[in-house]
Amino acid sequence: MSSVDADWKPLIVGFCCNWCSYAGADLAGIGRMSYPATIRIIRVPCSGRVNPHFVIRAFQKGADGVLVAGCHPGDCHYSTGNFYTRRRYLLMQRLLEYMGIEPARFQVRWISAAEGAKFAQVVTQMTEEIQALGPNKKLRGGCTCNE
Repeated sequence: MSSVDADWKPLIVGFCCNWCSYAGADLAGIGRMSYPATIRIIRVPCSGRVNPHFVIRAFQKGADGVLVAGCHPGDCHYSTGNFYTRRRYLLMQRLLEYMGIEPARFQVRWISAAEGAKFAQVVTQMTEEIQALGPNKKLRGGCTCNE
């Protein structure tokens, strides 16, 4: 890495379920747990409501990584939302890999409202993995037809 790249910090877009993962992120903040300020959180009602287009759009708009975080399977506020998430994003992972995006750039994690430390650990780990990969150059400046 050059000296310009030494100061580079990844941008991670995090889609967090309102009922568990967002509350876990809030707990990490309230508990003053240390994690990198590389994540921008978007609160969603359920991880099952995160459309795969949102993930692709985040990469197009400059995200270096995307995290979809939801309730643990079986604990979804909407009963089955995270089961749909799990199935959908196994396919999404393969599609992104086919498109040339490294698997570490897209992650799905189950984080409950009581797991603030886990949220901090996931963000720290993901930041380190993406920092090792460098900036994401795939999909940037993609389709601008609907802006």
